Amino acid sequence: MKSRRRSAYWLAAVLGLSFGLSLANAALTDSGTESHSWRTAPRHSAAIAPDPVEHSDVAIVQVYSASTYGWRGLFAEHPWIIFKRSGESAFTRYDVIGWRSPDVVQRNYALPDGLWYGSVPHLLVDHRGNGVDAMIDQIEAAIKDYPYADTYRSYPGPNSNTFLAHIGREVPALKLDLPANAIGKDYRPLTSPLGMSPSGNGLQVSILGLLGLSVGVEEGVEINLLGLNFGVDFNSPGLRLPFIGRLGMSDTTVSNTVEPR
Repeated sequence: MKSRRRSAYWLAAVLGLSFGLSLANAALTDSGTESHSWRTAPRHSAAIAPDPVEHSDVAIVQVYSASTYGWRGLFAEHPWIIFKRSGESAFTRYDVIGWRSPDVVQRNYALPDGLWYGSVPHLLVDHRGNGVDAMIDQIEAAIKDYPYADTYRSYPGPNSNTFLAHIGREVPALKLDLPANAIGKDYRPLTSPLGMSPSGNGLQVSILGLLGLSVGVEEGVEINLLGLNFGVDFNSPGLRLPFIGRLGMSDTTVSNTVEPR
């Protein structure tokens, strides 16, 4: 009984810390900024993506994630993927947009690195150069095979994080590590509770994204309880926490093997 009570106290403490950090981060982000409705929230470029014209000879793949709009931003993230082949001078962007149902998979819905309704995105993956053209072929094949292209549920999924997790599983070379607060990344149907983790480099057991365990090179060890994820990342040392996502070293995957001109 005492051990259970102690575990409950620890869980409550971790949840409180994570939520407190999320609130503090939101307060710092919003300080000094104007209040906007979703219609007027800024969506301009964050100036993170490389100039596709200047780098037209290089194939590039990047994955971004940003806090969702409004109060949900305290709990969850919205991710998307952009890419360009060598010889191209513009990016193509793909993400899942729930309010575009039934065609939730959207191409070029917004700017490649645009703010997500006021939220500045952070870079999760940056691959450039040799082998990236072949990676893009695999990414496009995964997008076509996404099994929930006409379905969207914010919780527990399938949603925008389920979409990126599907791509990560299908393209392990992407080395995609979605943050712990990417609710929906662990969504799996009841008919397939066991399989690859969202990075494609580990194993996962999950019941509808509500209860599960992931173990992998990119994810480390992560436990999912009702969509709240707790874990430890050994690849880039850090804690994987609900609400805040991550506490520790940067975990951005970067590969910059540039093709010869």
